[in-house]
Amino acid sequence: MPILAKVVRSGFVESRHHGSLVVLAADGSVERALGDVTSPVFPRSSNKPMQAAAVLRAGAALDGERLAIAAGSHSGEPFHLDLARKMLAEAGLSEAALRTPPDLPLDETEREAYLAAGRGRERIAMNCSGKHAAMLTACVAAGWPVASYLSPDHPLQRLVVESVESAAGERVAHTGVDGCGAPVLALSLTGLARAFRSYVLAAPGTAERRVADAMRAHPRYVAGSRRTDTWLMEGVPGALAKIGAEGVQAVALGDGRALAFKVDDGGVRAVGPVLAAALRGMGVDAPVLERIAEAPLLGGGGVVGSVLADGV
Repeated sequence: MPILAKVVRSGFVESRHHGSLVVLAADGSVERALGDVTSPVFPRSSNKPMQAAAVLRAGAALDGERLAIAAGSHSGEPFHLDLARKMLAEAGLSEAALRTPPDLPLDETEREAYLAAGRGRERIAMNCSGKHAAMLTACVAAGWPVASYLSPDHPLQRLVVESVESAAGERVAHTGVDGCGAPVLALSLTGLARAFRSYVLAAPGTAERRVADAMRAHPRYVAGSRRTDTWLMEGVPGALAKIGAEGVQAVALGDGRALAFKVDDGGVRAVGPVLAAALRGMGVDAPVLERIAEAPLLGGGGVVGSVLADGV
């Protein structure tokens, strides 16, 4: 794998992050490829837009912020948790229906506030609770079993497979269990980029376009107030972005160009610098890229280095 980023501390290269990256041109052809962009990877939460589209196809009446959080990995801010609770209540369910593992808020600031308030790990605080609330909403709307909604054999999860394969233009290579307990479906990076491209180019009113439009209109429900996906969708008009665990990122621009990459060792600290460099290489010029690229290293309480994109 080629090097995508290097970690420079006090002027010395301390570590290197290898990985793979693909860029699609506006016509969908591969414009640039680094590393292996055809072998399957687990996109993790970068698959959430396709999961949200399946929820719509199942009959869930979601839009706006509700549809954005259905495709999101929220930070655990109060407005995220309030909306997830509302969605469950609207479906006639309680937090007990969630099968997310009990967790603390993803965002460090929110996690500290949560603990300071005397709260412990809860299913609603897990960053995928919005997605799970949406899945449960779909099950209620379709008359499907609620307790088994995470089973790969459940009608909703079979519909997710169809949505993923249709958008990516390839078959799912492997099925595993994601951190939240839902099935995670393996795709190539090229397939992942193709899926995101299809969402921004989909016809208005389709499930795919509804998901893309909701995410772009309400990016703080996709991520949070202090997250890269939020900053990018707010700072680059028309962009659709979703990070995934273990160093995965997918983005589509409004004109149909798209990119997807994975940091091979799962180093999330490299994602921002690589993302900003890749977008600049695609001709994107926006002040927000400087913010996204920032990845300072601390030493003795001060900044002594940073994570830098390399060769992207």
